[in-house]
Amino acid sequence: MHGDHEPGHDAPPAAPGAGAADIFGVESNDPLATLVDRSTVDAEALRQIDALMAALARLRAAERSLADAALAHLRLNETDMRAIHFLIVCDNRGTQATAGAIAAHLGISTAATTKLLDRLERRGHVKRHPHPSDRRALVIAVTPATKEAAIATVGRHQARRFYAAVRLSPAEREVVTRFLDDMTTELTAGTGAPPPKTE
Repeated sequence: MHGDHEPGHDAPPAAPGAGAADIFGVESNDPLATLVDRSTVDAEALRQIDALMAALARLRAAERSLADAALAHLRLNETDMRAIHFLIVCDNRGTQATAGAIAAHLGISTAATTKLLDRLERRGHVKRHPHPSDRRALVIAVTPATKEAAIATVGRHQARRFYAAVRLSPAEREVVTRFLDDMTTELTAGTGAPPPKTE
């Protein structure tokens, strides 16, 4: 499926280490200042920004490593896992998921969603049930075994992000949230693409 990350292919590089600030630093990537005007940014600010970009790279590498391990364990691709996560949240909230809701969440066509659900059902990850109030629709539910396996792998590890957030002060959380939202805005500006949905 377009945009899917198949386990075992195109594996990301190892998490950046001590030299990451140089690899991801603005001077290394934009030596002629054609991308970023930093004429008013002092050396200490540049050092801090480089360290921040390196920290973000380490986070992305750690998340990718965990995701790859979970995808391989469950034999899913990235879009499959997003669908499973959506169904787990629906189950936790006691809401009923339909194929249309899954398609809207994933941003894929109805036909692609049908193929995805057929594949997940064949592998025992989801079940289809009659909708209690709409005869034209089916309710899609994650199977207990898949929900348990997903929570035990990627879910349990991703939940540990909560502890890092708890250790921040209220003011620090506001700063981090504003920074991440601002970075998302900058990354999507001019692309014509809407901001990504929260997963």
